Amino acid sequence: MGDWTFFSNHGHVLVCLAANREVRLRDVATEVGITERAVQKIVRDFQDAGIVSVSKQGRCNRYRINKRKALRHNLVSHCTVGKLLSLVAKPVGGSRKIEDEPEETQRVFNPVVNEPKPEPKPEAEPEAPPEPSSGPAPVDPRQQGRLF
Repeated sequence: MGDWTFFSNHGHVLVCLAANREVRLRDVATEVGITERAVQKIVRDFQDAGIVSVSKQGRCNRYRINKRKALRHNLVSHCTVGKLLSLVAKPVGGSRKIEDEPEETQRVFNPVVNEPKPEPKPEAEPEAPPEPSSGPAPVDPRQQGRLF
């Protein structure tokens, strides 16, 4: 089996920062499996994009995630960082609400759930069996050229 994952290193670092705002980047590097320098570059990328802000408290850094920021790729730009984290991040100390998200945006995007259910189709009357014919059966034009 291959060594691929659904998330990039950026995604993994973001999940680690969301789980613990006071985590050391050295610990994030160990958890993600990359170098501390790579984690520092990723955090800088997040800062440049406005996704993470870093503040100093004593000798420690605190990481604040802007959960209202939209994801960058066109396929998922309708979702926010907060929605992504609500799906994958483990909350510290039990369940927690995403404090930066307004109540109405905390729902998970699922277009299938929000679509109205199709009405059941009325059952069709059973057709009479075809009359026996002496020639070959007629071919439906949609089925021509198909084997199955």
